[in-house]
Amino acid sequence: MNPPASELQIYAVEERSPEAATCVVRCVGGVARTGQHFTVHSPTAAATAPVLLTLDHINCYAKAMEFLDPPHSATVRLSGDGTDSLAKGIVLTSAETDEP
Repeated sequence: MNPPASELQIYAVEERSPEAATCVVRCVGGVARTGQHFTVHSPTAAATAPVLLTLDHINCYAKAMEFLDPPHSATVRLSGDGTDSLAKGIVLTSAETDEP
């Protein structure tokens, strides 16, 4: 049985470049881990190609963390194409991978 999907909700986008973004998020489901891949779910995402982002770094209360679980918030760094689709309220869901 697979663990539940990890879900992060964007509270704020603090910095953004074409390749990466620093965001304040709240974990609203599952356990998010560094290195994990996420897809963007937004009202406009259905009209565009899927966005795949990698969770590179989690900083919670000035401490680097390996994971984030509900209901905690943290500042995270996400990388990948499509960081322009990130905005307050957007929910990121962990992507299926080929890993066991």
